[in-house]
Amino acid sequence: MSARYALYYAPDPASALWHRASAWLGRDAASGAAVAQPVVAGVSPQDFAAITADPRHYGFHATLKAPFMLADGCGEGDVITALETFAATRAAFETPLAPQALGRFLALRPIAPCPHIQSLHEDVLRAFEPFRAALGEDDIARRRRSGLTGEQDALMLQWGYPYVFDHFRFHMTLTNGLADEALRLRLLEAAQRYFEADTGPHRFASLSLFRQADRDSSFTLIAQAAFAQP
Repeated sequence: MSARYALYYAPDPASALWHRASAWLGRDAASGAAVAQPVVAGVSPQDFAAITADPRHYGFHATLKAPFMLADGCGEGDVITALETFAATRAAFETPLAPQALGRFLALRPIAPCPHIQSLHEDVLRAFEPFRAALGEDDIARRRRSGLTGEQDALMLQWGYPYVFDHFRFHMTLTNGLADEALRLRLLEAAQRYFEADTGPHRFASLSLFRQADRDSSFTLIAQAAFAQP
């Protein structure tokens, strides 16, 4: 099966946040290496590894354009060139982040709405659409099993993903979905303590390209382009 690509926001792999978040998830998506996870009171290491399995697979990131296969005639190098060209038009910005609940998930999210993030998402979505192959029937069926609204279904068919534009919610996922509310609250408190040094203004200064070799493989960071304007 062909590789999939995704346009993500991810911190600089040399940054403290990247290293801290990679440890929380148990994998560094830049190096591909497993990382020792922190000890969370009241949660066994085995349970914590299971609770973070889904975000570990994707690597620490926020989705701007969801995973896609390349359209006919497009190559990885073309996407990397487009990444660099796009980043050269952007200005860095800051907005405060903090661990929060998003439904049943925990994620690092903006403390307040940020128009710069929304604009970045929408511009990335449009700019990289020419590289995306149309969804296959299996992907469409899988998405529909999640109970999409009519509008979300139409967005999925047009853009390859249902949670775009007004349905977009920036989040850097920290856990699987957690049905147990008491566990979710305990982990949120743990995440707030663990990411205390990262709570507050965060500088967005780059765009990242991740690749998944096949559907069974984890996503890896393969290119990151800095925004040209400070």
